Amino acid sequence: MQGENEQHLTLRSLLQIKPAGEPIPLEEVESAASIMRRFKTGAMSFGSISKEAHESLAIGMNRIGGKSNTGEGGEDPARFIPDANGDSRRSAIKQVASGRFGVTSNYLVNADEIQIKMAQGAKPGEGGQLPGRKVYPWVAEVRGSTPGVGLISPPPHHDIYSIEDLAELIYDLKNSNPRADINVKLVSEVGVGTIAAGVAKGRADIILISGYDGGTGASPQGSIRHAGMPWELGLAETHQTLMMNNLRDRVVLETDGKMLNGRDLVVAALLGAEEYGFSTAPLVAVGCIMMRVCQMDTCPVGVATQNPELRKNFTGDPSHVVNFMQFVAEDMRELMAELGFRTVDEMVGRTDCLDAVKADYHWKKKGVDISALLYTPELPEGGTRYRTQRQNHGLEHTLDMRSLLDSAAAALENGAAVEGTFPITNVDRAVGTILGSEVTRKYGATGLPEDTIQFNFVGSAGQSFGAFVPKGMTLTVEGDANDYIGKGLSGGKLIVKPSPKATFKAEENIIAGNTAFYGSTGGEAYIRGIAGERFAVRNSGANIVVEASVITDVSI
Repeated sequence: MQGENEQHLTLRSLLQIKPAGEPIPLEEVESAASIMRRFKTGAMSFGSISKEAHESLAIGMNRIGGKSNTGEGGEDPARFIPDANGDSRRSAIKQVASGRFGVTSNYLVNADEIQIKMAQGAKPGEGGQLPGRKVYPWVAEVRGSTPGVGLISPPPHHDIYSIEDLAELIYDLKNSNPRADINVKLVSEVGVGTIAAGVAKGRADIILISGYDGGTGASPQGSIRHAGMPWELGLAETHQTLMMNNLRDRVVLETDGKMLNGRDLVVAALLGAEEYGFSTAPLVAVGCIMMRVCQMDTCPVGVATQNPELRKNFTGDPSHVVNFMQFVAEDMRELMAELGFRTVDEMVGRTDCLDAVKADYHWKKKGVDISALLYTPELPEGGTRYRTQRQNHGLEHTLDMRSLLDSAAAALENGAAVEGTFPITNVDRAVGTILGSEVTRKYGATGLPEDTIQFNFVGSAGQSFGAFVPKGMTLTVEGDANDYIGKGLSGGKLIVKPSPKATFKAEENIIAGNTAFYGSTGGEAYIRGIAGERFAVRNSGANIVVEASVITDVSI
């Protein structure tokens, strides 16, 4: 695994690591167990890789206190329940991608981290791809899609047009599970630092800079060859930009892209990363032999296939993942001891400990200038090179926290029916979402009996009214609702109707905003009036009735 560094095939291999001080005893360095809590596996979805491979990664990462990633496309709820031996097959990171089904209240509540896939390093500009031949019935069931039909999640286009839209999605997802960190996945590219600054201001908790190396599970070769940029470039730019704008102390920086050994992680830390993602390497640990036929569903070792006969050949074990991660962590610790670092936090952003390796022995390497990677911005007064404070998502100001949770206490405690009427204004966003998350947390995917919670709102509802609400909740607005109403509706019932005092004709006036019921998977909605553009885009299961009309782009 050191070969690429010795041959100077990567940018990181052109960097020489300099000690920060005198070497220290290995026993004084942060423990491997502590370091491994920073490790994650990449977003490889169930569908792109087999059930056995996907669950082996999850079990292994849970054993070491790291995190595995569902990838786009849902997760079987049976995995949320620990196994008899104490192992957990639950992926701690739940990914949300534009246009992807399978994102329900139950899915989001069972997460420690929710990742918004803005783009993909190995396939920049293309997004995820799962050929129809790999969409078996059990994959389609988890994703809420149709067997045999290919699945593509292109870069966000229906629900995210601007940084404000992304900030809204961050807010909605934080409401859907206040206990989870919100991660935004960006691609290493020119200008990614500026984008990351906007994402940090949009209150993401974690920013992932994904490099061009890798691409697993389903990607055609044309999608992952000669595209994208190394993570070293994007990570350095992002860290520097966040430092210069005094934003670095409020977000965790993560990076991925062919991480193979402790040296790779040390360079990533020195360039500004606190957490590290692995994809191809752990797949190799559980049996991948790099056949490069992931998209063909013909993987002979049962890793990147859904074919039941080929899956019988899978020989991987979660202990293989654990062993690999332990080796990498120990490799990193030994380098830290040599360099004089006791903790990873001490190492983050220490670009003064990096220097360019002379690479003039080959004509192609003459004149390579990577000095921009090593620029060290002046630390703002009181600032730090890593996260030291949490983002303020402002959840305490939501209508749910101010009123709804208390009013629904009897329903949450024992399933009793409750009713209530509340004023609402357009600054009240994602109303009902926190309450819905508490219903799901206690009652699971089945929710409560229909109409157990009946809340009526009078006024103008802000964005994402009723996002992800589960069965048992009926929310009615007398007035109008803004964009994203019913986003990810998960079994609940939403009603929007004009005020009884209204003097206009309902059928001639807009009453619900754009991108309504985006990604809804179940439930009912009744709209009396005109709904805006991109109505019910990517809806896979909700019953939606509009008495007047929609402007354009109906997909129910």
